[in-house]
Amino acid sequence: MKKEVVWWNRLGKPQYGGEIVLWSDRNIVNFDPYYEAFYTQIMWTWMEGLAKEDWTKDPSVFDYKKFLRPNKYRKGQLAESWEFTDPTTFVVHLRKGIYWQDIPPVNGREFTADDVAYHFHRLYGLDNFLSPSPDHTSDDVLKSLMSVTAVDKYTVVFKWRINDSEYIMQSLFAPNPAMVFEAREAVEKWGDLSDWHHAIGTGPFILTDFVSGSSATLIKNHNYWGYDERYPQNKLPYVDTIRLLIIPDKTEALEAMRKGKIDLISPVSLKDAQSMQRTNPEILRIPIPFRPTVSLDPRLDKAPFNDIRVRKAMQMAIDLPAISKDYYHSKVEPNSFAMHFITSSRDMKEWGFPYEEWPQDLKDEYAYNPSASKKLLADAGYPNGFRTNIVADTAGDIDLLQIIKSYFAQVGIDMEIRPMDSVSWHNFVMIGHKHDQMAQRSELPQGHLFQPIRKLHEFHIGHATHRMISDPVCDTFYPKAFAATSLDEVVKIYRDANEYIARQHFSISLLQPPFYALCQPWLKGFNAQFGSIQMHAVLSFYLGRFWIDQKLKEKIFPS
Repeated sequence: MKKEVVWWNRLGKPQYGGEIVLWSDRNIVNFDPYYEAFYTQIMWTWMEGLAKEDWTKDPSVFDYKKFLRPNKYRKGQLAESWEFTDPTTFVVHLRKGIYWQDIPPVNGREFTADDVAYHFHRLYGLDNFLSPSPDHTSDDVLKSLMSVTAVDKYTVVFKWRINDSEYIMQSLFAPNPAMVFEAREAVEKWGDLSDWHHAIGTGPFILTDFVSGSSATLIKNHNYWGYDERYPQNKLPYVDTIRLLIIPDKTEALEAMRKGKIDLISPVSLKDAQSMQRTNPEILRIPIPFRPTVSLDPRLDKAPFNDIRVRKAMQMAIDLPAISKDYYHSKVEPNSFAMHFITSSRDMKEWGFPYEEWPQDLKDEYAYNPSASKKLLADAGYPNGFRTNIVADTAGDIDLLQIIKSYFAQVGIDMEIRPMDSVSWHNFVMIGHKHDQMAQRSELPQGHLFQPIRKLHEFHIGHATHRMISDPVCDTFYPKAFAATSLDEVVKIYRDANEYIARQHFSISLLQPPFYALCQPWLKGFNAQFGSIQMHAVLSFYLGRFWIDQKLKEKIFPS
C-alpha cells in the first residue's frame, strides 16, 4: 500500500535543539492575565488556553493568518471536548494528565476544573470575588457570563445570559490575552503575579530570566504534556530556549536580523521588507493580511470636531488616490474599501459595507475636494481654518502624518504632530483620555476580530474610547446585535452600523498599507500565523511546535 503523503512533509523532519530569538519594541510590564497592559506581556509563553489551532490543517484550506478563527478550525488544548447541554449552558471537558510546571508553590500538580473556575471568578468578580479586574470591566463576557462551576475534577460548566453559541465559543476560545490560566496557589501566596519570578503555567516554556527593558529568557519545560499532532511520537517543545530581545528602535532590530541575531520580525512595512530583500535575499518575506487601517481620531466631545461639517472637511482635504500612488507606490487600494476601521476588510466579504456598495453621495464625502472642504469649514464657522494637534503613536507612520499635515495646511488647518512611544500613548490616550484634540494609531481591520459584533461595542456610549463618541443611533446597534437570534440578522445590523458610522465621519480615514513578516530561513513552521509571535494567547502553541534547521543556520552564519 502506498504511503500517504501529507502536506507538511515539504517542511522537513522536525529537529530538537537550538533557540528562537524574538523581538519586541516595548518593555514587558505585566505577567498576570488579571491585568491588561497593551501587549506588553509575554505570559502566553508559559500559560495556555482552553483551545488551540489545528496544527494539521492544510494552509490552503485555512491559514490562521487572521485574528478571527472560526470555531470549526479549533481543537482542544487544555480542553479535550465541549458541548452545549442547552442554549445557555456550555460544558467543557478538560484533558487529563496536564500538569503545572514543577515550581513552588504549585509543585507540578495536575491542572483541574477548579483552576478554570478560579480564573474566571477572579477575572470577572464571580463567586467569592466581590469585583472584576479593573482592567476588564468593559469586557463583553462580563455582561453575559453568569457563572462558572467545576462540577468534577475535569468538567466545567459555564452558564450564560445569552444563547448565541458562536459568540460564547469565540469568547472562551479566541486568542484573547486574558483567556489563559494562572495558578491559584501563586496568587494566594503573592497577591498577584506582577513579579516575573512568580511566573508559573502549564505551557512548554519556563521563564528563567527577565531584565527590564532588555530581554526575557525561557527554557524548555521537560515535563510538558504536549506532543506534535503532525508527528504524534514527538514530545514538545522542539527548541531548548526562547529569547525575547526588547529593542524599541525597529531600525536597530532590522539590523540585528540582518546579522542573524533575530529570527522573526512582524509586522514590517513594504519599505522595510523591500530593503531587507535587497540586503538579505535569503530572509523570507511573507505577506500578511492584517493590514492596519490608519485613521485620525478626533475627540468628538470637543470643538471643532463635534461639528460633522468639520470632520467631512478634513476628510475631503486629503487626496487618498495620490497617497496610494506616490507614497505607497500603487501597492494600496486608493479608495475607501476598508479604510474606515470598522468597515470590513477583504477577509470577511460577507460582513460590513464595502466601498463598491457605497452610494455616490457617500463616495463624494470621501473624495478629494479642497474647495468643498474650505466651504464646509466656512459654514462651520472656520473660514480661516483652525489650529489643532494630534498625539501619534511612534509605532505608526509619522512620515505619513507629515503628508496629511501638508494637505490640511492647504485648507487652513494647522496640525501639530506630537509623537509618543506606544506604551505612553496607550496610557495617555486610551486610558487617561488626556489628549485634547486628535490621536492616531493603526487599528486592525474588522476581518481580524474575534467576532464582528464585538467591534460595535466601541461605538456604544457605555464603552469608553478615545474618540469619546456619544451618539443615540450608535447606541442601538450593539444591543440589537447582541440580542439577535440569527446570523442573518446580525449581518444586517452590522451592515447598517457600518453605513451609519461611515456617514458620521467619526474618524478621518486613510488607507490600509501592506505589511509583511520577515523570517529567517532556518526557522521552520512559521507561516505568519496571527499570534504566533505577536504576544497572544496562542503564542506557546506555536513556539512549542516551531523548530530550527541548525545545519542551515550554521551554513548561512558560521559560528
